[in-house]
Amino acid sequence: MGTGRHPVPGLYGAVDVHYLSSGGARAAAVVAADATFSQVLTERTAVVPEVAPYLPGEFYRRELPPLRAVLHAIAGLGLLVIDGYADLDPGGRPGLGAHAHAEFGIPVIGVAKSAFRTATHAIPVLRGTAARPVFVTAAGMPHVGAADLVRLMAGRFRVPDALRRADQLARAVPPTALQRSHDPA
Repeated sequence: MGTGRHPVPGLYGAVDVHYLSSGGARAAAVVAADATFSQVLTERTAVVPEVAPYLPGEFYRRELPPLRAVLHAIAGLGLLVIDGYADLDPGGRPGLGAHAHAEFGIPVIGVAKSAFRTATHAIPVLRGTAARPVFVTAAGMPHVGAADLVRLMAGRFRVPDALRRADQLARAVPPTALQRSHDPA
């Protein structure tokens, strides 16, 4: 598997999940034609009305249902980028990315904004002019190749633009909710 513009066949997706005060979650996906996410093809969101409560060590149980919902209709996905860790230690203890890899059957790159104490194998990647790195792990592909891809992803900031956009979409209040909240009736 190469580390160039097309390391795997298919489309490339970056995803994030935001938890709603109602008890549900909104997931967002940014889909691109290339591994650098310089050619974004579509953006999608999906709301799951209820998600499991957070349980230490079982974060994936909370995240996977919204990810399933937003990725359901995207055919041909060949690589997924998540906000978080693919694995949590050098021994391969699975993180969200490993569970997503098992669920969707495609390579998953984890891009974390903070160091996790047991993830000593995560590769620190400096992007743009950032003084602090992101921490890269992977499931279904070599960590070094994943770090190279993250280094090349579009955006001049620390976090790649595709993940930043997925975060913005997941946190955004839908226009219909804005209309309802401003409706004087």
